[in-house]
Amino acid sequence: MDSVRTVVNEVRAGRSLQPKSWPGGARAAVLLSFDVDNETIAVRYGEPTVGSLAEMQYGARVGLPRILRLLDRHRLPASFFIPSVSLALTPTMARDINASGRHEFAVHGWIHELNTTLPDSAERALLKKAVEELTALTGRKPVGYRAPSWNFSPNTLDIVRDMGFRYESSLMADDAPYELLHRGQATGLVELPVQWILDDAPLFDPRGERYMNPRDVARVWMDEFDKAFEEGGMVVLTMHPHVSGHRSRIVALEMFIAHVQAKGASKVWWATHADAADYVRKQAGLGEPKPR
Repeated sequence: MDSVRTVVNEVRAGRSLQPKSWPGGARAAVLLSFDVDNETIAVRYGEPTVGSLAEMQYGARVGLPRILRLLDRHRLPASFFIPSVSLALTPTMARDINASGRHEFAVHGWIHELNTTLPDSAERALLKKAVEELTALTGRKPVGYRAPSWNFSPNTLDIVRDMGFRYESSLMADDAPYELLHRGQATGLVELPVQWILDDAPLFDPRGERYMNPRDVARVWMDEFDKAFEEGGMVVLTMHPHVSGHRSRIVALEMFIAHVQAKGASKVWWATHADAADYVRKQAGLGEPKPR
C-alpha cells in the first residue's frame, strides 16, 4: 500500500473550486477550447507523409477560419491551445485569433511532443521554448497549460509549477474546477478538467471504431450542458480545427451553441479558460500558485 499511495498521490485532485455562482448570476459556465495541432500531429513522429501533412494543413487553411467566423457571429470567447511549431508554420493564425480581442492563447507543447517519454531536461527545454515562441508570435505570454495527449510524465507538474502557469487543463478527476495536489501538498494551481466524451477527436475519427455522427455528438454535449446547468456547474469542450472545422462536423458546435443560447444570455457565462481560472481562484480565496 505504501507503493500504491506514492503512485496515486503524485498528482491528485484537491479541494473543489466550484463557485456558489458564476459572474452576473449565470447558472452555468461554458468554456470552448481549440487544440490547434495541425501538422504537428504528423511531424512529431518524425516520418510524416505528404498525405498526412495535407490532411492536417486543413486545420489552419480552412478549419480555423470557419471556426473563427462562427465564434465572431455569436461574439463568443474561446481558448486556443497551440503547439508553438504549429503557429510557427502558419503565423497568420495569431493575427486571425487576435483580431476579435476575445480569445486566449495557451500552451500545448512545442511540437505536440510525447512528453511522457521524455527525460526532465528535454521536456523542460521544449516547454520553455514553446512559451518563448508563443509569446513572441502572439504578443502575449500564456498563463495556461494543456499537456500534449492530456497526460503527465513524472516531471510535468514540477515543470509547470516552476514555469509559473496559473492554470492547467489536461486532467479528468471532476466536472468542476479544482486545486491540484502535488505529492499530497496543495499547489494553488487551478485545474480546469477535460473529458474524452467532450473532445471531438476520438468521436469524429472516420477510420476508427468509435466514429459518431456529428449530430449525435452534439446531443452528448447538449446533455452534458443540461446537467451542468441543473447543477450550477461548468462545461469544457475541446475541439480541433482540423477535426471540427469540416463542414459536416461544425454542425455539432453550431447545434451546441444554439442549445446553450436558448437558455438566455444572462443564464450562461461564456469564458476563456484564463478568465474562468481567475474567477474560481478569487471566489475560493485561493492564493497564488505556490512554487515547489
